[in-house]
Amino acid sequence: MIKMMAAPDTATPTRTKPFAPFEWTLALRYLRARRARGFVSVIAGFSFAGIMLGVATLIVVMSVMNGFHKELLDKIVGINGHIFVQAADAPMTDYAAMVARIRKVKGVTLALPMIEGAAGVSSPYAQTGALVRGVSGDDLKKLPGVAGNVRLGTLEGFDLVDETHPAGVAIGQRMADKLSVRIGDKVSVLTARGAQTPFGVAPRIKSYPVRAIFSMGMAEFDGVFVYMPLQEAQAFFNRDGEASVIEVFVDDPDHIDDIRPRIEAAAERPVIMTDWRQANETFFNALKVERNVMFIILTLIVLVAALNIISGLIMLVRDKAHDIAILRTMGATRYSVMRVFLITGTSIGVAGAAAGCVLGLLLATNLEAIRALLNRLLHADLFPAEIYFLSRLPSVVDPREVALVLVMTLVLSVLASLYPAWRAASLDPVEALRYE
Repeated sequence: MIKMMAAPDTATPTRTKPFAPFEWTLALRYLRARRARGFVSVIAGFSFAGIMLGVATLIVVMSVMNGFHKELLDKIVGINGHIFVQAADAPMTDYAAMVARIRKVKGVTLALPMIEGAAGVSSPYAQTGALVRGVSGDDLKKLPGVAGNVRLGTLEGFDLVDETHPAGVAIGQRMADKLSVRIGDKVSVLTARGAQTPFGVAPRIKSYPVRAIFSMGMAEFDGVFVYMPLQEAQAFFNRDGEASVIEVFVDDPDHIDDIRPRIEAAAERPVIMTDWRQANETFFNALKVERNVMFIILTLIVLVAALNIISGLIMLVRDKAHDIAILRTMGATRYSVMRVFLITGTSIGVAGAAAGCVLGLLLATNLEAIRALLNRLLHADLFPAEIYFLSRLPSVVDPREVALVLVMTLVLSVLASLYPAWRAASLDPVEALRYE
């Protein structure tokens, strides 16, 4: 009987470990210029610069948009309140009791009664339109837009009105500059809602000394608001013993729907309630749309840079066809070759994203200083307050948005590297070496 001999086991070739050191070495060598074939590295350099500038621009623009949103929200809401409560059926003569009840509502930080009316304000030098608001001195000191922003004069004794201390007003810095008045100067306030006569309502005009000048940091508000004592405003606008609106400030304006029913219940009478979202809906929606459009437009910069990665890698694959064929004959797998070129393209994206992130953060955090420097060098105003409503260029860096920009850039870089890497892995070594 012939004894069958077992055949020795054939050694199975071991696969290359994914992302082995030699793959990284080849990928990084391909990025460097090599004599006459350095054009590929030039394209890689342009791709790197495009991604870097795209990421930096995205970070700066999104930070400025965030700054605009935050500053405008703080300024608009800080001076106008979060919720406006108005009487629905009869004049609000019980405003003192209503304010006391609303202030006890959980989440309310400030509630103040107010008389509000349009008027004309003039001085011997100029005149302008204004929105006159009558508030008590104690409430005016607590108003977020005014408190801590008084530049000249004082709010002490704002309610003190007698023969030796006539009623005075507080005006914004831009209005004071336009009227050319300072502390102690008098301004005339004119309203069409004056005294009732047999011939109708007669206009009313009265002079008031300027007690305080404030600067809220928002040009539009600094040039339009005039504050006078509540009782004086009631008499001036023929609203004796009543308030036209109660302004309510809450601690969490983003969740204002939770507190509105409690405020309405505390009013204990039919009221009309309007919150800051309804009052500024069009404005903030426009800002949101502009922000989204800018993000999409600037993302195209990164996309174009990613397309440069594709073109550069395709040229690199054609240039390195001989080397790829030799690697394949030496035992390199298709996946190993694919990873080499995937690392090459992704490295450009990673380096560009990192450099762009650093550059963008440096610019975003020092934007106001850069603007001031450019204004001095160019002798121009690059951020006029009359157009943008703010006296400084705001910038707020959101870490989540920075992370989103980086992730998006890395994903685009990987996707851009996939096709050239697949082309390299699909290269037939026999065809590449046939004429060698």
